[in-house]
Amino acid sequence: MNQQVLLDWFDENKRDLPWRNTTPWGVMVSEFMLQQTPVNRVLPIWQQWMERWSTPLELSQARKSEVISAWGRLGYPRRAIRLHESAKIIVNDFHNEVPQDVDQLRSLPGVGEYTAAAIAAFAFAQSTLVLDVNIRRFFARSVDGVEYPTSSPSNIERALRSELIPEDGAKWAAATMEFGALICTSKNPSCELCPLKRQCAWRKSGYPKSELIRKSQDWLGTDRQCRGTIVQALRENEKLSAMKLKSLWSDDSQIEKALKTLIADGLIETTGKSYRLAN
Repeated sequence: MNQQVLLDWFDENKRDLPWRNTTPWGVMVSEFMLQQTPVNRVLPIWQQWMERWSTPLELSQARKSEVISAWGRLGYPRRAIRLHESAKIIVNDFHNEVPQDVDQLRSLPGVGEYTAAAIAAFAFAQSTLVLDVNIRRFFARSVDGVEYPTSSPSNIERALRSELIPEDGAKWAAATMEFGALICTSKNPSCELCPLKRQCAWRKSGYPKSELIRKSQDWLGTDRQCRGTIVQALRENEKLSAMKLKSLWSDDSQIEKALKTLIADGLIETTGKSYRLAN
């Protein structure tokens, strides 16, 4: 693979995203928000958060209920709680500065292998191996000749992708991620616009369809939608009774299950016979 071609493409086509010109804390906030959430939904919420809580210290001093409310409709609100918990640790253990070391980053709540590598690359220009879904799909097609990667990276995949990292590894991570998001997309990739199309193994083999079963992203009627309905209602109201919450959903047993899991996750709490966002 000609890495320079891709790096040049990135220089000419990268989006002007605010977290590409921010503090390490701003990068960290963006990485939490961008997990399983598209850029267009994250942009306004990220701007609001950075205006309100521009440092870990500021977020650490916020009430949990404020944090959950400010997360809005990004989904997976446990991410907001983990970010809040991480902010407190950064203040207490790292002098209000996001740590640069990958192992230290991984010690923070909500920071796994990918997120730690991404923060190290995008906040501190380190040549870490960043493998998000866009990057893995691009490599699967261009290098391996298959439509989609496996559900999670193997050690062999990590080793092979590490060999592709050029000297400017941080820029490489950003470029491959951007390319997967804009050109080598999951559906209807823009193959004719691809500067690497003559090198692409998937193109050379005739674009074979993947035998992997792609998981659908069903939402209606799921436990996740039920949980989201409860959290949103409690964002809009100081507290609500179980009866009122059940009136928002067609299945009482599903509401009861959702209430239990939301309490266990630290997102809501009981107050007498009512429920409210956790404080």
